[in-house]
Amino acid sequence: MRTQPQIHGDVDERYGPVADVFRDNFSTGGEVGAALTVYARGRKVVDLYGGVADVRTGRQWDAHTPVVVFSCTKGILAVCAYLLVQQGRLDLDAPVTRYWPEFGQHGKADIPVRWLLTHQAGLPALDRPLTLDEVLAWDPVIRAIEAQAPLWEPGTAHGYHPMTYGWLVGEVIRRITGQLPGAFFADTVAGPLGLHTWLGLPASAKESVAWGLAPPPDAEPFVDPVAERGITMGGAFAFPADADGLVSFNDDAIRAAGIPGAGAVSTADGLARLYAACVSNIQGEPLLAVASVDDAVVVRSRGQQRHGPPDTGQRWGTGFLLHSPPARPLLGARSFGHDGAGGNLAFADAEHQVGFGYVVNQMRGMGDERANNLTAALRTCLTA
Repeated sequence: MRTQPQIHGDVDERYGPVADVFRDNFSTGGEVGAALTVYARGRKVVDLYGGVADVRTGRQWDAHTPVVVFSCTKGILAVCAYLLVQQGRLDLDAPVTRYWPEFGQHGKADIPVRWLLTHQAGLPALDRPLTLDEVLAWDPVIRAIEAQAPLWEPGTAHGYHPMTYGWLVGEVIRRITGQLPGAFFADTVAGPLGLHTWLGLPASAKESVAWGLAPPPDAEPFVDPVAERGITMGGAFAFPADADGLVSFNDDAIRAAGIPGAGAVSTADGLARLYAACVSNIQGEPLLAVASVDDAVVVRSRGQQRHGPPDTGQRWGTGFLLHSPPARPLLGARSFGHDGAGGNLAFADAEHQVGFGYVVNQMRGMGDERANNLTAALRTCLTA
């Protein structure tokens, strides 16, 4: 019989059903270590954590345990992009070549910046094989993107860009700001808000990170050849884990490099506070203007992907995953955020002024309902 770990933290009485689901994820959902934080209207109302952070040593999850959050990273970059829009430094509907002239080679001259964020650019994978050292060095990936022809006519279809999204959006940020996206995020967002969230993990924090556990063998995701090439950067690293079951993003070098579409490391509070700050008064005025949120929640891509699993309802805005039942229901039409491989989820909801962050170390595959059960409980609490 599975031992129920002690759950730590606090929860407002109104949100007791959310705490019940969080506990149930351990007893029936195969949870090993996890944390959940929810802000509502600028106030932290759920702050829970428990379980084992590192099964190799038995280290317990504590209030400041971060974990690699995989594609939740994409939402972080989208927030950065909207901040540049608000500063008048980025036009999402301008061609990418306005900011990154070399991008326009091989039929890419007319691609607008927005299509980089909506998975419509036709660049989910690269033809050029890359080594891990090249992927970690940034510039070799940029040169490969410049030399890449789209895999379909841009704007005519969509297909999830699992890794290239990060360099596509991140290089636009770098060209505008002179900073890699991790540095821009640290200076502009994470530092001022006091987030334990990094895109490029500092050495001082590496011992605190939870050790990732691969999905069970029967939870392998659907993969076609293009999707596999995209998610592994042409074989530069195994994803999510190698043949021995070692999760690739446990590697210190990968965590330190800050793979821009999948390599952020964060606590649950870091993600929840980030998204709460987008839609409520966490520290001064909300990060995102109403016009930015209005633009972010417009559905730009939906339906069957060009390369991907059968459509289960995912809807994409500009850089964000939107309310997408049945696969990923959030709170409603004003929700925007991103999930991450293995079970992580972070989002904002402008109607309820909510910021939500859920992080785990036991990865799961298709059909994982842990996060969905939490959001369903939260939805009930907010509408009761």
